Amino acid sequence: VLELNQVIIPTYGTVPDQQNLHTPEWADFDNKPDSLFFSDGKRRIDFVLVYEDETKVTHKRSNHKKQKRKRQVYESNLINNGLQLEATRSVLDEKIIFVKVHAPWEVLCTYAEVMHIKLPLQPNDLKTRESAFNWFTSLFRVDENIIKPEQEFFTAPFKREHLSNFYIQDKDAFFNPATRSRIVHFILSRVKYATKNNVKKFGINKLLDTGIYKAAFPLHDSNFRHLSTDPDCPSERYLLYREWAHPKNILKLQPLDFIRKYYGEKIGIYFAWLGFYTNMLIVAAVVGVGCFLYGFLMKDNCTWSQEVCDPNIGGNIIMCPQCDKVCTYWNLTITCESSKKLCIFDSFGTLVFAVFMGIWVTLFLEFWKRRQAELEYEWDTVEYLEQEEQIRPEYEAQCTHVVVNEITQQEEHVPYTACGKCVRITLCTSAVFFWILLIIASVIGIIVYRLSVFLVFSATLPRHINGTQAIRKYLTPQTATSVTASIISFIVIMVLNIIYEKVAILITDFELPRTQTEYENSLTTKMFLFQFVNYYSSCFYIAFFKGKFVGYPGNPVYWLGKYRNEECDPGGCLFELTTQLAIIVGGKAIWNNIQEVLLPWVKNLIGRYCADARSEKIVPRWEQDYHLQPIGKLGLFYEYLEMVIQFGFVTLFVASFPLAPLLALLNNMLEIRLDAWKLTTQFRRMVPQKAQDIGAWQPIMQGIAILAVVTNAMIIAFTSDMIPRLVYYWSFSVPPYGSHSSHTMKGYINNTLSVFNISDFKNASKPFSPWFGNHTTCRQVYRDFRYPPGHQHQYEHNIYYWHVIAAKLAFIIVMEHVIYFVKFIISYIIPDVSQETKSKVKREKYLTQKILHENDLKVVKKTIGKIADKIIEGVDCTFRPKTE
Repeated sequence: VLELNQVIIPTYGTVPDQQNLHTPEWADFDNKPDSLFFSDGKRRIDFVLVYEDETKVTHKRSNHKKQKRKRQVYESNLINNGLQLEATRSVLDEKIIFVKVHAPWEVLCTYAEVMHIKLPLQPNDLKTRESAFNWFTSLFRVDENIIKPEQEFFTAPFKREHLSNFYIQDKDAFFNPATRSRIVHFILSRVKYATKNNVKKFGINKLLDTGIYKAAFPLHDSNFRHLSTDPDCPSERYLLYREWAHPKNILKLQPLDFIRKYYGEKIGIYFAWLGFYTNMLIVAAVVGVGCFLYGFLMKDNCTWSQEVCDPNIGGNIIMCPQCDKVCTYWNLTITCESSKKLCIFDSFGTLVFAVFMGIWVTLFLEFWKRRQAELEYEWDTVEYLEQEEQIRPEYEAQCTHVVVNEITQQEEHVPYTACGKCVRITLCTSAVFFWILLIIASVIGIIVYRLSVFLVFSATLPRHINGTQAIRKYLTPQTATSVTASIISFIVIMVLNIIYEKVAILITDFELPRTQTEYENSLTTKMFLFQFVNYYSSCFYIAFFKGKFVGYPGNPVYWLGKYRNEECDPGGCLFELTTQLAIIVGGKAIWNNIQEVLLPWVKNLIGRYCADARSEKIVPRWEQDYHLQPIGKLGLFYEYLEMVIQFGFVTLFVASFPLAPLLALLNNMLEIRLDAWKLTTQFRRMVPQKAQDIGAWQPIMQGIAILAVVTNAMIIAFTSDMIPRLVYYWSFSVPPYGSHSSHTMKGYINNTLSVFNISDFKNASKPFSPWFGNHTTCRQVYRDFRYPPGHQHQYEHNIYYWHVIAAKLAFIIVMEHVIYFVKFIISYIIPDVSQETKSKVKREKYLTQKILHENDLKVVKKTIGKIADKIIEGVDCTFRPKTE
């Protein structure tokens, strides 16, 4: 269709005769600020193009004349393809020209068939079963008198030959504004405007990239602050702001059908997923708070913490220095405060919560599949999506190679050969791995910082052997190192994000995916792989590597042959992991809100202030929208990325912080309204797009769910102190290893801290500070189990150590298998598509066949019947005897 009647510039230097080019109609603004129509008040504005008038520009560039000619040819070709254009000069800036685009009925019908758009056949006649929770959810729904529920229809791909079978009550309303804008954008993306080296140049995206057009967007239907003055305008934007985006609606359910109608399926499915995820977090948050309260209430009964804080037990235990030379001996009671905090998180409730979250994430994913299947049917994306989705213009422009399709056995054009495709994949994969290695290098740099700066803090922070100074209780060298390293890590993460975003787009553009869905899925995989390493690597280091390979005071392990491996904070690595998560998650949330909400608001505020300062004239709808911020090429990609990264923090490391789901719940309740406010008030209206599901984010979350079981089991086993405590309680507190008559936690601290003779220090690690008192020994690293000096196997791991290792491995195996088995049972029991949705799909297929195909058969029968009647009449005339 797009090949018809298009004028192409043969080269950049020559253009056709200006008399052969069609030009837009010109019209003055009619002082109706809320009008969505051409100056005649009848033709609806489906899209707006904006450019700068070269004759009004004071500093003319050499290529302005060429750009003007390309634009003239492009607009002429738009008119040749049936679109109607009307140009109007800006009210506030005479250099700016607005070209309004209208698609007539014939054009809409033609391209609706080309794009396989599904349109209503007849109202849905299936009865919807009332849910038992309807009375409860009705309290949180939007008032149906304000936003009326959308009528459900059975739909089918549009065909002009079956026009009479479709549910058309009003031709002007048959194609809603979102569908009209989508069709017009399809045309704009494929109309040609020039050729260079026998390669055709086409599409609005390239014209925007080269600056020939400054903007291209569909219109909002009204001002978000008040109803439209046009009585025919439904003011859907105003209703969305009032009933969805306004902060007062933070506890209300979202009007998803209304969102989909206004913004399209792609935005609708995002908010549906985000709302579903937030609702599921309510259950996780309640259980997490319960586990936290359990730990908080039981912390006073924490025997091992009481022993640390007891001056007669912890006060008499002298710990060995944690670094070479500059570090000094320290008293175990210094860790009293951090041990109390650790009791809250490192409790039996954490184990229960980790198991629960392994099951919760499966329930979330399975129930989301069911909800997604319902939306696929209700929003007409179950089938025909592959037919509806067109090839990307960037892909079509590079189709210079001819190959034979294996299925159709016909020639078709592709942008590269099989060998060329392998080369592209190899180069793209290599580039991705290079950047991942760069992130790992930055993580190693942070580790080197940790190891080197720890010596500085150990030498400069106040030290006192009895821990009487208040600052020593809260600001240990380990704490200072951890906090500063976390802040630096966050800054590095943000900087690498900015750089890699551009790199990932360049790599994906070079890869040249065929459709927009393939493009977004490819970019999603690259970006998440990068973000996964970028955000989670430091957490994995603290959880599974830090403090695990440190040796003992007489024989410490050195990293890079120079830096002594760092040990955990005296309170344990679990509490340090919680600190790292809090800084990264909190900093990320603040940064994202500044970047996504505050910056667009400030830019729009400045723009409005400048406009008000220049003039108090009435501004039309299209000019108001032009001064809003563009949504960006990737649309909601970063919103998904932000939430999936949060999903990873909530599930992968939840054993270290049971309050994570609660914080995520509060953040998401605010995030929904902020995203809605941003889309409704600060950004131009997005081009409505189809989307069957959430794309590559679904398998990514499934992968996170599987990995989360392993990480939480390993956090409890190797980062938490739970397994050593259980081994002591059940085995080493009673004979033959212990001296207590019954199972108890008493004596745990004294039993699990190995003894080291200070005379065995090597000169390279011997502390500068002189020894005190009559002590000849100090205690080794916390949670280390070695034979004491004088034993025939001194400083080697004792039997307690091997019992603990066996218990940890057994725990991981049992926990993983139990949770994976439960996950498998849940996945098997819960079907991906409900029976009600299956019935609706079958009913729609039946009606489609009956209405479209059987009607065709009736026409054929009727036609054949007429032919048969004529044949019979002819036979009768032939054999009828002549009358004399």
